[in-house]
Amino acid sequence: MSYLLEVCADSVRSAIAAQEGGADRVELCSGLVIGGLSPSPAMFRKVKRNTDLKIRVLLRPRFGDFCYDEYEFQTLKEEVEQFRDLGADGVVIGILQPDGTLNMEQMTELVKAAGEIGITMHRAFDVCRDPFEALDQCISLGIDTILTSGQKSSAWEGRKMLAELVKRADGRMNILAGAGIRPDVIADLAAYTGVKAFHMSGKKVIDSRMEFRREGVPMGIPGFSEFEIWQTDAEQVRKAAEVVEYIQNRF
Repeated sequence: MSYLLEVCADSVRSAIAAQEGGADRVELCSGLVIGGLSPSPAMFRKVKRNTDLKIRVLLRPRFGDFCYDEYEFQTLKEEVEQFRDLGADGVVIGILQPDGTLNMEQMTELVKAAGEIGITMHRAFDVCRDPFEALDQCISLGIDTILTSGQKSSAWEGRKMLAELVKRADGRMNILAGAGIRPDVIADLAAYTGVKAFHMSGKKVIDSRMEFRREGVPMGIPGFSEFEIWQTDAEQVRKAAEVVEYIQNRF
């Protein structure tokens, strides 16, 4: 496979910045500050209208674990069908059983609902019980990509497992390294692991345009400022894209 740089974006402006920086693809979501949730169809349409990027849509019904009740599962299935029909290039999904194994029954239904579009197993993989069993199961389901940090807090910390996953995948699927991906990490990570696909946010924190500020009234998780906006930085993406292009030409 050729090298790939994917940027996770939770706004139209961030997706545009990802394209300006030279990304190959976006993973579109909402609520990136809490790990990403399903985006709206309206946001998807706006990104598709304003960029030429390939779009994989992260589908996650809520913050928290990846063990879903029937209502949540049916919501996910409907979203897979919806974004497939809207023209997404792929979906990013993952469901676990309470014992930490993949929920193969529900995952099979989601894969079937996706039809011919691409499928990424998201970082539910990083909290599963047995990553190598999960790798084989993903391959058997026809999933083409696993997004993973190697079950560590960053891809560099998980580099040993990433290298083993690349080896065991043996070209049958793509290992997409995510978490802590920066321009200064990519070359060393590629050399150590053999990974050819990288997932980054490239985010910067922008001060709110609000002049009047009512402090002490949190709208969500305490500790997160209501007057800071996370947004993709085109320059960070550009630097990462330059590194990816360099190692692709070199190797």
